[in-house]
Amino acid sequence: MPKKGYFSILFCCVKRLTDTPDLNLNKHKYMEYTILKTDLTEGILTVTITREKAMNALNTRFFEEMDHLLTNLPTEAKLLIITGAGKAFVAGADIAEMADKSQEEGERFSLLGQSIFNKIERLDIPAIAAVNGYALGGGCELAMACDFRIASTNAVFGQPEVNLGIIPGYGGTQRMARLIGKANAMYLILTAEMITAQEAFRMGLVQKVVEPNQLLETATKTAANILSKGPKAIKLAKKVIRDGLNMPFDDGQKLEAKEFGSLFRNEGEVGMKAFLAKQKPVW
Repeated sequence: MPKKGYFSILFCCVKRLTDTPDLNLNKHKYMEYTILKTDLTEGILTVTITREKAMNALNTRFFEEMDHLLTNLPTEAKLLIITGAGKAFVAGADIAEMADKSQEEGERFSLLGQSIFNKIERLDIPAIAAVNGYALGGGCELAMACDFRIASTNAVFGQPEVNLGIIPGYGGTQRMARLIGKANAMYLILTAEMITAQEAFRMGLVQKVVEPNQLLETATKTAANILSKGPKAIKLAKKVIRDGLNMPFDDGQKLEAKEFGSLFRNEGEVGMKAFLAKQKPVW
C-alpha cells in the first residue's frame, strides 16, 4: 500500500496523509512541510520539491525541511528518489534570499547547503536523482549528491554561478571534478555553459536518459531492481565505493576484502545457496 504525505513533523517521525493532513504529533513542536512532498511505497521514498513558482529554488526553508527529513527517515524507507515538480528539478539557489547577505552569512549559507547534501551522499540507503527539467547551480549540486542520476530528455544541467559573480557553494566544485574529471568540471563551471541531458550522459554526469513521461516510472523500476538484491550487500557496496574514493587504492582494496568477507556465513550464504539451488533468495 502506498503511503503518501509530507514529512511535516519537526523533531519527530513521519506522518501519513489520506485525504486531509493527519499530523503525527509528539510532545515536541511540529511544523507543516511546505516544500517537500513525499510518497513511501514498497520501500521507495519519493521526495518531490514543490516550489514550482520559484522553479524549485533552494532556500533556507528547503534546507530545514530536507535536514529534518534525512534525520527522521522511517525504517520502511530503503531507497530515496528526489525529483522536482513542474518544469524544473531545481533551477538554483534562491537569489532573492542570497543577494543581501554579508560575507559571513554567505559562508554560513554555503556550509548549510553542504551539510545537507553531505547527508544525502552519506545515507546508508541508495539515493537517486530523477531530473525532470532544469538542474542548475544548487540543483545540479543536489543531483550530484545523489548516488546516480536518471534524466528526462528535456533536462538541462549547469553551474552558472560565475554569471552572478559567485562560485558553486554546495559542493559543486568538488563533486563535479570527481564525477566527470577536472577538465570537464573546469569547462562547465568557468564557462557557465548549460548542457543537455544527452551531453551530460556523454560526460558521465547522468547514467540514463528517458522520455519525460517515463522518468519516474524508470526511476521507480530501477529502485525496485536495486531493492530486489541483498540489502546488506547494497549498503556495503555503497559504503565501500564511497569511502574507498577517499583513501589510497590499497587501503580501499583492504576495505573491500573486509566487507566482502563479512557477508559470508551471512547474507552471502543465502544468496549463493539459492543460486546453486536455482531458487530466488529470500533475504
